[in-house]
Amino acid sequence: MLENQKQAEVLWPRLVANKLFRKTSGSHAFVADFPVADDDAAFDDGGCSPDADASRCVKRARPQERSKTLKYKLFASTWNVGGVAPPDDLDLSDWLDARDGPYDIYVLGFQEVVPLRPRNVLGADKSRVGMRWIELIRAALNRSAASSSSPRGAGGGGGGGDSGRQKVHPVRDGGGVGELAREYRCVVSKQMVGILLTVWVRADLRRFVRRASVSCVGCGVMGCLGNKGAVSVRFWLHDTSFCFVCCHLASGGRDGDEAHRNADATEILARTSFPRGHALNLPHKILDHDRVILLGDLNYRISLPEAKTRLLVERRDWRTLLENDQLRAEVSRGGGAFRGWSEGDIAFCPTYKYHPNSDNYYGGRAAAGGGRKGEKRRAPAWCDRILWHGAGLSQTRYDRFESRLSDHRPVRAVFTVEVDAPRNLNSLRSFFMSERFDRARSPAADRMLRKDDVNSARFAETL
Repeated sequence: MLENQKQAEVLWPRLVANKLFRKTSGSHAFVADFPVADDDAAFDDGGCSPDADASRCVKRARPQERSKTLKYKLFASTWNVGGVAPPDDLDLSDWLDARDGPYDIYVLGFQEVVPLRPRNVLGADKSRVGMRWIELIRAALNRSAASSSSPRGAGGGGGGGDSGRQKVHPVRDGGGVGELAREYRCVVSKQMVGILLTVWVRADLRRFVRRASVSCVGCGVMGCLGNKGAVSVRFWLHDTSFCFVCCHLASGGRDGDEAHRNADATEILARTSFPRGHALNLPHKILDHDRVILLGDLNYRISLPEAKTRLLVERRDWRTLLENDQLRAEVSRGGGAFRGWSEGDIAFCPTYKYHPNSDNYYGGRAAAGGGRKGEKRRAPAWCDRILWHGAGLSQTRYDRFESRLSDHRPVRAVFTVEVDAPRNLNSLRSFFMSERFDRARSPAADRMLRKDDVNSARFAETL
């Protein structure tokens, strides 16, 4: 009862402010490398066969024809860059693990890509810095792709070329991983004030991506501005729907501040919505999708005195610290803001708060100068987190990356993702999707290939 009363005290001023000062949290427009709208038009007459479950747009298994399950490697990362513009020569390859991949999908969330000043919060979104981050990501991913697909020199080790490289799954029949298979394209990038979410896929998966859309929810000033909140994107890969949510929740390390973070999370899950489609009842809310990943600067702290927290961090006593971690409590507690979500085991140091260009925590004894008189002391915390919801996601790695660019350290996770795809990708269609056909196909054939997979049987008969 007391918890519900506290939640109501936090929420009611937001409800009043939203009604009086409703401000649109960004448009539905987004940046992408290819015209996804064309694909959407191609699927508007169903997107699924008549045998599909319209509420989820997923093929139901027929007696003689079942869906097959494909597995892809997904790389997700969140990074609060503290309003620091990226240097032009910044190389993101190590952060993206681009040389050792290959990954099929990249989901990258940023917070504070611009300083959260009033003119940035109240004015139009400043996309120039966000576009610089996108171009640096493009350069890192595709530079590594080009180097991995180029012929090996004398130091390349044997004459096997890419024969020792694990083949990425599974849409090409050519030998090895070619240059096209390792090129990456941007599916969608969306910025709201300082929150930026960008999703990339291998270029040869582009034809299976459809119905990309975005949704922005502001939870900041007056409960509706975009200095805090979330940017969410969704799309289909084959017959499986994905939703990715990049959050920046309320800050503060005082007792009771976690209630504001819980309220932000509740509002994001309640207010985020996507188009249902013209004739289909497509997933409308975040949790309606098949595969859901939420990441960001969630700002949850450790519910211990600052001195004890710092002592436990020095001892690397993660178990005691995590037993008092506010987010872990919300995940495990019945009725918590993140009940039903999952998070991997944490075996890395807290990611916040560092002195700029330093490995020393803010306000600690080892900080340069011992800290100035009167400055705020912020105890270390795992503010930057990656969660997931539902089946079909298996986390294989959860760590942090060392970069001194801001007062946060980026957090990374790798998932194996199960995706449903129609089994009727027969040998004839596989030939026409091979690299040999790519080099010679006509525009008319290209348009035919962009039909839905469920029409492939008729497509084969026609050819």
